[in-house]
Amino acid sequence: MSVDKLSAYQTLYTCLETVAKLMAPIAPYYADRLYTDLTAATDRADAESVHLATFPISNETMIDASLEYRMKLAQQITSMVLSLRKKEKIIVRQPLQSISIPVGDAERQNGIEAVKQLILDEVNVKELNFVEGNGMLVKKVKCNFRTMGKKFGKLMKSVASAVEALSQEQIASLESNEWLDVTIDNGEMVRIESVDVEIFSEDIPGWTVANEGSLTVALDITVTDALRTEGVARELVKRIQNIRKESNFEITDRIVVELTRSEQTDKAVVDFADYISTQVLANEIKTVDHIEDGVEIDFDDYKIYLKVQKV
Repeated sequence: MSVDKLSAYQTLYTCLETVAKLMAPIAPYYADRLYTDLTAATDRADAESVHLATFPISNETMIDASLEYRMKLAQQITSMVLSLRKKEKIIVRQPLQSISIPVGDAERQNGIEAVKQLILDEVNVKELNFVEGNGMLVKKVKCNFRTMGKKFGKLMKSVASAVEALSQEQIASLESNEWLDVTIDNGEMVRIESVDVEIFSEDIPGWTVANEGSLTVALDITVTDALRTEGVARELVKRIQNIRKESNFEITDRIVVELTRSEQTDKAVVDFADYISTQVLANEIKTVDHIEDGVEIDFDDYKIYLKVQKV
């Protein structure tokens, strides 16, 4: 056995043993069986049971804070985009063109750039672009009267008017600094803190916007003909895979696919023939005028019939 392969096995063994120890408090019997199977050939004193072993101790020198920061950004942005899709009732199988993110500091932009492809793959969007400042987004600020009322008392009405009149540059400063000094109508200077207000972005034509803390994400929800065709191709793949599963085909079985002609699906089959064939292991995809015993497939405003046969 090569040194590299041996090292890989040792790493896997160590990981599995650690997993068994970590799950022992919540799955004692399964964890014990996994652990004893792993250690059966050893003569270690703790090999008899996982419950006699030492609980793993974290090695904080192995923590990659930068990686954790990047992954947190990836999870946050992915969650926001998926929420926007859900709000607009656009399924994830339908590709979209672009995400735009205003970035105020280089660290955040570099962090997002490092996980950009991961985000795009998860949310099925083609591009992720950074916007200088907040140029393409119009932001508004809403006061939290419950907390600000206690701070400003009788001045609250004047403070609210000043907050509503903030410029985009002032809002950007409030976001980045987490505070902003403003002058109210009696000439007095007051300090507005970001924890006491809600900063949100207004949707712009063709886009939908989400905010979470100081992070803003804008999603282009325009579905072009090309994107719609690709979405149909992805939907066909899903439907064919369902038929394969219901027919109890083996995962390696090759198939021939027939589907009735339709303007929408015909273009998808032509433009994405290689993609569909690769995904469903089809030797051939044929469009025909009529299918006797096909499966009816409903789309939003039309339906076709599909037949899948094992080669």
